[in-house]
Amino acid sequence: MTVLGRTLKLRLYPNTIQAQQILAMSHEYQRLANLTSQWVFDNDFPLSPLKINHALYQLFRQTSPLNSQMIQSVFRTVVARYRTVLAQMKQHPYRYQDENGKWVQTPKDLTWLFKPIHFSRPQADLVRNSNYSFVNDSTEISLTTLEKRTKMSFTIKGFEQYFQNGWKLGTAKLIHSQGKWALHIGITKEVADFTVGLQAQVVGIDRGLRFLATTYDRLGKTLFFSGQKILLKRKKFLENRRRLQSKSTRSAKKRLQQLDQRENRWMTDVNHQLSKTLVAAYGPETVFVLEDLTNVTFNTDDLPKSLRNSHRSWSFFQLELFLTYKAQAIQSTVVKVSPAYTSQRCPKCGLIERANRHHEIHEYHCRQCQYRSNDDRLGAMNIALLGQKWLSGVRNPKIKKITTTG
Repeated sequence: MTVLGRTLKLRLYPNTIQAQQILAMSHEYQRLANLTSQWVFDNDFPLSPLKINHALYQLFRQTSPLNSQMIQSVFRTVVARYRTVLAQMKQHPYRYQDENGKWVQTPKDLTWLFKPIHFSRPQADLVRNSNYSFVNDSTEISLTTLEKRTKMSFTIKGFEQYFQNGWKLGTAKLIHSQGKWALHIGITKEVADFTVGLQAQVVGIDRGLRFLATTYDRLGKTLFFSGQKILLKRKKFLENRRRLQSKSTRSAKKRLQQLDQRENRWMTDVNHQLSKTLVAAYGPETVFVLEDLTNVTFNTDDLPKSLRNSHRSWSFFQLELFLTYKAQAIQSTVVKVSPAYTSQRCPKCGLIERANRHHEIHEYHCRQCQYRSNDDRLGAMNIALLGQKWLSGVRNPKIKKITTTG
C-alpha cells in the first residue's frame, strides 16, 4: 500500500479575545522552539526528541505555561526543521578547486551552520484531539491555549472531500500571516500500489522553458504545454522586482516581499494545474517518465537576456512532486531516468550527435537517416524509450552513446 499525504487548509475566525489567546500561545511556542534550537546547536546536533526531552523537559515545564503535549511538539518541530536543513545541505555539497585545479566536492552537514536555526514567526504544531478537535458536528474547532481550550468557527473551501473517503487527520500547524489565522492539517490515506501489468502505459515527459512539458505516449501522440505566457509573466515579475529593489525604501521592501509571495503562489498554481492535467489526460496505470534534472541546466540562447535565469528559479522539482502524489492517487507512478543524450539521440537509427539538434529553429535533424522532429518532442520520445526499458525490468536505464551505425 502507498500512503498519500495532503495538507488540509482551514481559515480560522477567532474573536478579539481568542486571537490574543492563540497569539500568546504561538509566541510562547516560538520562544521555546528557539531555546531548543540553541541547545541543539550547542550540543553537537542531537536530532532525537527523546534526548532533547531528557535535557529540557523539566526546565520547560517549570518555566513555561505550555502544557506537556505542546512541549513535546516543540521538540519534534525543532528536530524536523534541522533534519530538513540537513537534507538540503546534502543536496548542495561544497565545491572547490584543489592545488591541481581539479574540482572537488565535500559533503556538508549541520556543523557547517554558523548559528542555530531561528524560528522568526509565531507558530505552533497541534496534535489532533490533544490540542485541536472538531466539535458541534464539525461546525467549530476547539484549540488549546495557554489557559483553557477555546472554540471558534472556520471555513474549509475546496477541501470538504477530505473529511471523508478514508482520510486520516494528523498534526496541524497554526499559522498567523497578515492578520489572518489558518490551520494547516496533515492528512493521510492508504491506496493500492502501482503494479506493472499488461495495461500499463508509458508517457515520456520532457520539461523545459519554451514548453513547460512535452509528452509522448505509446500511441505516438504528442502533447505540448506552452510556456510562452509563463515566460512573459515571469518577465513582468522580474521588472517589478528590479524597480522595487532600486528604491530601497521600507515600503518598497514590504512590496517586494508581497511580490515574491504572489509569484510563488502563482508558480505553485501553474504546477498544480499542469500536473492535474497530465494525470487526467492519461489516467490510471500510467508510468510518467521524467528526466532527473539534478544539477542540469537548460539552453537559454533563444530566450531574451532578461529571462535567461528562468531555468534556475522555476520550480521543476515542485512539478515533479505534484505529479508524483497525484499519480499515486490513481495507481500510477513517476519514474526518473538519466537525462544523458535524450536530446541528441535519433529515435529511428539510434545515432547520437549533438550537432543534429538545432536550437535556433527548435528542430532535430539526423544527418544519417534524415529523420526530422521538433526537438522537445524528440526528447520526450527518448525519455519514453527509457521508461519502456524500466517497465521491462531495467532498473537504471540509460542511453549509451552511438556515434555511427552500420
